[in-house]
Amino acid sequence: MPKKKIIAMLLAGGQGSRLGVLTKSMAKPAVPFGGKYRIIDFPLSNCVNSEIDTVGVLTQYEPLALNAYLGSGQPWDLDRMNGGVFVLPPYVSGSEGQWYSGTANAVYQNIQFIDQFDPEYVLILSGDHIYKMNYSAMLRFHESKHADATIAVLTVPMEEAARFGIMNTDEDGRIIEFEEKPKNPKSNKASMGIYIFNWNVLRPLLIADAQNSSSDHDFGKNIIPKLLTDSASLYAYGFTGYWKDVGTIRSLWEANMDLLGSDPEFNLLDKNLRIYSKSPALPPHYIGKAAEVRNSIVSEGCEVYGKVTRSVLFTGAQIGENAEITDSIIMPNAIVGENAVIKKAIIAEGAVVGAGAVIGAKRRPEDGDYDTSLTGDITLIANSVTINEGERVPVGMIVK
Repeated sequence: MPKKKIIAMLLAGGQGSRLGVLTKSMAKPAVPFGGKYRIIDFPLSNCVNSEIDTVGVLTQYEPLALNAYLGSGQPWDLDRMNGGVFVLPPYVSGSEGQWYSGTANAVYQNIQFIDQFDPEYVLILSGDHIYKMNYSAMLRFHESKHADATIAVLTVPMEEAARFGIMNTDEDGRIIEFEEKPKNPKSNKASMGIYIFNWNVLRPLLIADAQNSSSDHDFGKNIIPKLLTDSASLYAYGFTGYWKDVGTIRSLWEANMDLLGSDPEFNLLDKNLRIYSKSPALPPHYIGKAAEVRNSIVSEGCEVYGKVTRSVLFTGAQIGENAEITDSIIMPNAIVGENAVIKKAIIAEGAVVGAGAVIGAKRRPEDGDYDTSLTGDITLIANSVTINEGERVPVGMIVK
């Protein structure tokens, strides 16, 4: 293989348990987002927009949907003769084989894959964040500092800093201390889980970490602290822009809602940093004569005959006559019957909401106790579930 200056390793094997039924049969990076995308479209598109043409996608949990979606990589211009996108599941080598036991271990198990490109730098990415970023600018910063490793950081409100891995730096931006979710944070520079390493520095670290039985084999918990202990040259690269970890039902709902409005927090229409997607070939969406759509995203193949307000409709969604959809996410090929009412809900792929049903109804005593720890006040209907005509689903309930 011809030598590459930089390749990306995209960690996409997470279960995403806090997304509940949405990730029961698919990895978190495969979850639909924004009307026509999947979460993994964002880091993949960032790579293409940054002229990084070799990406290893490390899969593990429920990889079938994700593997099928990635295919040859053609939608992201990653079907290359020299490089491209590579799906990298755990595999057996000789008499040995094991699941990825941490983020660092996942990369360690693919050292041979990386070595064949003999890169100068390796970019480590997560497959479950929504953002646009020019990794080339981060690499230029890394080179200018003659760094061994560079970590992308986001400035967060000081009162929220205790929820993140915090980078404490000197005046030049060099990292002098890393604190994982500190009770009394010294700064508000939060790690984004985006790293650039010199491969000749990272490779021996991964090998040594794999042999350490007491390690969690994690970049944040083990590799970064080890670099600091060794007095390596680590720098923080400040990112300004929209970034969201969509690891919970609420954050997924909020990120979709952030796309709406006259001045959306996150703009998918920016042609300079386009997000690419393997979107199905469907006819244009259709808005019926008596339909009403306001402040919403309506994707290809949708048919809308009712009222839709501040909502995101994915490809192939159908909304019946006199149905009312508000503050909701209707995922691919979901069907909403006539006169149905849906408030602040996520209706997953292929689900059917019968005529006259109410989703997100006000809670009543007869509803009894049910768990809302994952959903809060967002009602969730799982993939391919059918809600019968006239049925009522109270706020925050998960219907499996």
